[in-house]
Amino acid sequence: MIKGAESLELAHKLQIIVLDKTGTITQGKPTVTDYITVNGTANQNEQTLLRLAASVERHSEHPLAEAIVRYARSQGVEPSDAQEFAAIAGSGVQGVVSGEFVQIGTHRWMTELGVDTRSLELDWERLEYLGKTVVWIAVDGKVEGIMGIADAVKPSSASAIHALQRLGLEVVMLTGDNRRTANVIAREVGIQNVLAEVRPEQKASVVAALQRGDGEMGRWGDGEMGRVQNSKFKIQNSKSKIVAMVGDGINDAPALAQADVGMAIGTGTDVAISASDITLISGDLQGIVTAIELSRATIRNIRQNLFFAFIYNVIGIPVAAGILFPVFGWLLNPMIAGGAMACSSVSVVTNALRLRNFRSSAAH
Repeated sequence: MIKGAESLELAHKLQIIVLDKTGTITQGKPTVTDYITVNGTANQNEQTLLRLAASVERHSEHPLAEAIVRYARSQGVEPSDAQEFAAIAGSGVQGVVSGEFVQIGTHRWMTELGVDTRSLELDWERLEYLGKTVVWIAVDGKVEGIMGIADAVKPSSASAIHALQRLGLEVVMLTGDNRRTANVIAREVGIQNVLAEVRPEQKASVVAALQRGDGEMGRWGDGEMGRVQNSKFKIQNSKSKIVAMVGDGINDAPALAQADVGMAIGTGTDVAISASDITLISGDLQGIVTAIELSRATIRNIRQNLFFAFIYNVIGIPVAAGILFPVFGWLLNPMIAGGAMACSSVSVVTNALRLRNFRSSAAH
């Protein structure tokens, strides 16, 4: 769904496509695949810790929180009430459950809090190398467990990204996940440019930096923007760029508004859709390819129509003015002039109607 002519016209000029990871490249339906506690498995502490984590996460609307609550219930653990709940953007959540202070979030946040994570760091690294998002659970300032959460890539993501690259576009993946997890997903779908560990409030600034064409992008928050090979992300031809942002969540709305063309996933939040210029109704990334190809076909058609609109006048007006009369004695009959004008209009309308037969390469 294209909201206005301006975005349709601008889409053919796009140079960089920025894709949010969760819910855009991936399905946005994360599932807990691993649950590891400091005290091992199959004991009462494991069930208790799971209840504490789910009790806090039930107050959050984040997809990872929903995955944790679903997992707890699948294990027969029902969340209880939590007090003093707080969500720390880009880091995690915390709350008090049965008198115990529970904090759940990223490894970076645990480090900032001074929580000792050494007991589970080998498991953490193993899960991240498998491309899973790892959530840490701390109780009263002491790490008690971690969860590995996987979010499957959409079946169409890799083919859509390859199609965008064939169109000459630079594709960038933007995510708050750590670099190791982000790189695994990026390799799976064929993306070379990865901006990882970007906090939600920084996304709009990242898009603005790409628009300015900042050649060497440094560090945003605690995560380096680097290629999959971990070198710094360097924009080709460091000049101002025309950038599209594709996202689905509330956190993506400022970046969607900042981008030259904002594209929202139709299965995402209403806020993201409202902030966008183009909505991909089905959530399929092939819609990005279709939108860009339709824009290019439309602009090409407009230029052809301009030719048809002016060629008759460029030829007809001098003849009607008598430019050929002194040499050949030719004058333009008014009936012929009227017919030429009619042919001009018919040519333009007929050519425009060819767009009804437009078919995107994404449909093949």
